Amino acid sequence: MTTLTLTELKLFLRERSGPAFGVGLPLLLLIIFGNLPFYNRPRSDLGGLTLLDTYVPILVAFVLAMLALNVLPPVLAGYREKGVLRRLRTTPVGPVRVLAVALAVVVVGASVQAFTPALMPLGTIAFLAMAGALGAGSGATFALVAELAPANKVGSVTGVVGAAGGLGGFVPPLVMGFIYGRLGSYGLGLALLAAVALGALLLTVTAVARAAGRTTATNVGKGSQAHV
Repeated sequence: MTTLTLTELKLFLRERSGPAFGVGLPLLLLIIFGNLPFYNRPRSDLGGLTLLDTYVPILVAFVLAMLALNVLPPVLAGYREKGVLRRLRTTPVGPVRVLAVALAVVVVGASVQAFTPALMPLGTIAFLAMAGALGAGSGATFALVAELAPANKVGSVTGVVGAAGGLGGFVPPLVMGFIYGRLGSYGLGLALLAAVALGALLLTVTAVARAAGRTTATNVGKGSQAHV
């Protein structure tokens, strides 16, 4: 186990995208936010803390999520592409259904939070549900990449999807901070999140579902011919 861990660590450090997105990008975010006056003003509603003080714990969670959701899946996808993990699957449910359910949960949770309810208990339940759904949705997205992308392109496509996820962790905090600074509420930002999730849900149950269905039918046909 120790040998395997050390080997994986060496491979992680060899691929520069992992340390860059998992360590470099969070440090860059901290530097950017630390130089914005808006984030360094003590706020009475935060008990004298600044927005930067409250953002540091979020950044720690962001680093862990970045490594788990954007760095690890490309590695696993590469292993599957090379035949190391041929039967990697965590659920018998198809990725399209998992992604659709995850997006539906985000739509509901963000819509509820757009009305800025009390944090306990409704707000906490909504945020935790969205966090779990987004994690499951990320896994389903990478599973779809493995199914729909050409076998020799799975690793590279997964890297692009992971980079897009990195932008998703960079842009929304800026938008939410701007909205809160202008309106004094995150309601509009959460409503925008609900709208984006709804658009993604409609895309998933239409175009993505059709593409996945065609791929499944093609694979079944090839398997039948090989069996004959």
